[in-house]
Amino acid sequence: MVKIKKKILVIGGTGYIGKNICKRAVSIGLKVDSLSLNKNNNDTKVSGVNYIYGDLLNQKSLLNIELSYDFVVNASGYVDHTPFFKGGENNIFSHFVAITNLIKFLNKNKLKKFLQIGSSDEYGNNIAPQNENLRENPISPYSLGKVATTHFLQMLSKTEKFPVVILRVFLTYGPGQNNDRFIPQIIHGCMNNSSFPTSEGMQLRDFCFIEDLLDAIFLTLNEPNISGEIINIGSGKPIRIRDLVEEIRTIIGKGKPRFGDFPYRQYENMELYADLKKSEKLLNWKPKTTLKEGLKKTINWYLNNEKAIS
Repeated sequence: MVKIKKKILVIGGTGYIGKNICKRAVSIGLKVDSLSLNKNNNDTKVSGVNYIYGDLLNQKSLLNIELSYDFVVNASGYVDHTPFFKGGENNIFSHFVAITNLIKFLNKNKLKKFLQIGSSDEYGNNIAPQNENLRENPISPYSLGKVATTHFLQMLSKTEKFPVVILRVFLTYGPGQNNDRFIPQIIHGCMNNSSFPTSEGMQLRDFCFIEDLLDAIFLTLNEPNISGEIINIGSGKPIRIRDLVEEIRTIIGKGKPRFGDFPYRQYENMELYADLKKSEKLLNWKPKTTLKEGLKKTINWYLNNEKAIS
């Protein structure tokens, strides 16, 4: 008897987190589809992944896609702090409306787990360490879109037994991340021994290595008895942004950060880091990678792939 592979759909499978989810899923023998808005070139495709392209804001574009999967992971969207009156309303649509559209077309009878990649930004200015019992306090259209999606999915879990878990992810980093993200920017500046601007850097932040996040994702997908839960995923060990920049500069041995050149964002939470008690209890998950280990692995990747940051 031929064993049928379980199928997983990764929404946003061409992004950094999504691409790494696809790689892990292929490596453990899942049949993997990636659904995204923007097409990627052959150099960025993961071998063994079937790429589908469509606009989740346009229901008609979903009519010709057979959305029948055992697992769905939503890693779509992009961190964008644009204010509402300057175009930020698109962040609400791209997170909330897109997922309400998608779920209408999903085969709910086949689905075993829908995993939503949430954001620590949903906590807004809540006091650290942030835990999952806090009421969300969005301070941007982006975080509002994430919160609205979280509440919508929890409502479906309560009222229609929709099998969803929300992983509220703190700042993710690792080898191969896009050059417009914070840590790659700092690595780029230090490798080139550039003089580059930063904020004063007194914010406390929580950075989670990509491999630790992937462990949490696949533990969640394989846990049948959890639904409707929000679970923090981070390191639980905060570091000041200034100290992180200095750590990167120390590992590389050069770089000229100009602290204070950038102002803090309006309403920026100066202390944002995870309480991980719930992830330990429900998933038996703890991060394995220290920040120093993760930074060394990340920096070594860029040192060996200089074209990636040129």
